[in-house]
Amino acid sequence: MSGMTAAEPLAEGEIGVWAAPGRVNLIGEHLDYVGGPAMPIAIDLHTTVKARRRTDGRVRVWSSISDGSVEFGADTTPGDVKGWGRYVAGAVWSLAESGRTTRGADLVISSDVPLGAGLSSSAALECGVGVALAGIEGWDVDPVEMALLCQRAENAYAGAPTGSMDQLASMCGSEGHALLIETASLPPTVKPVPAHWVEDGLALLVVDTRAKHSHAGGEYGKRRAQTEELATLLGLETLASAPPDAVLKVEDPELKARLRHVITETQRVRSATRALAARDWTQFGQLMTASHVSLRDDFAVSAPELDLTVEAALEHGALGARMTGGGFGGSAIALVEADRVEAVSAAVTDAFTRIDFKAPRTFVVAPSQGAHRVS
Repeated sequence: MSGMTAAEPLAEGEIGVWAAPGRVNLIGEHLDYVGGPAMPIAIDLHTTVKARRRTDGRVRVWSSISDGSVEFGADTTPGDVKGWGRYVAGAVWSLAESGRTTRGADLVISSDVPLGAGLSSSAALECGVGVALAGIEGWDVDPVEMALLCQRAENAYAGAPTGSMDQLASMCGSEGHALLIETASLPPTVKPVPAHWVEDGLALLVVDTRAKHSHAGGEYGKRRAQTEELATLLGLETLASAPPDAVLKVEDPELKARLRHVITETQRVRSATRALAARDWTQFGQLMTASHVSLRDDFAVSAPELDLTVEAALEHGALGARMTGGGFGGSAIALVEADRVEAVSAAVTDAFTRIDFKAPRTFVVAPSQGAHRVS
């Protein structure tokens, strides 16, 4: 797990550079807000933050994400900043709420994490800003605590009702490892699990379908509300603790389907953990595909582009494939033999062309280090 240690604050005029990765969730979707497990990796795509300390209580931000700059006070509160800048301001606000108010900063942000692709570009931005501010001020912030502060920024400032998985993956990622995240406890626990698919001749292919999505409200918020309704109905503190026969107590067909996903996905993460340890890639791939079917049919968060990607990848030899992230667009992943990456990528692209979908972007990712100082 990546760690953060206290250091002397940056000297006036000194510039430091920090980076925070995006993430891919291997399995365990929509469980991080119901007390369930998830298994993401931090990926080798990052948001980079160059930072310089100020002393006037102002934060100025320039970014390749958008033209122009954003400026706000270190005493910012939710609602002050709109657009992409609200993720930066949210991190400043959440840290201040924890007793860490910056004296001011100049921030220059760049990123190669695709926006709207379901790879947690927002979490990478929040975590990148969080570790940069901690670095220039000399704050000692535990990675899990920083992740939870950045999640609060996304929830309360940016208005997206997400769980903690994205930020935990970005902060705690470990090269060559997946992360088994357990959210039933507070704070959540994060355990690195060796992931040897590269050594075993496999690759994790990401297909950015370019079907854009947003977590700020809408259907994502509706799913979260439905899980809260189910927990209340069943008298459970965490919905992921529901026993298999709990579905018999739910009459509404839609709520029953949502619960069925939570129960079966929780079981799939447990099985996937064992398969990963055993390097049983056939079993792991089958669990990935079963996860997608559940997300499509029971949780109803897939999209035509995601379903087409999974279908084409499986038809052309992928061991398993699934949507990744919150859904309604974004990206899918496929576990494929390394020498078949190009063939599977071409097959997916051809399938999109035949239906006149926008051409997808395909690339391979590997488990990588979490947020850290670059220079």
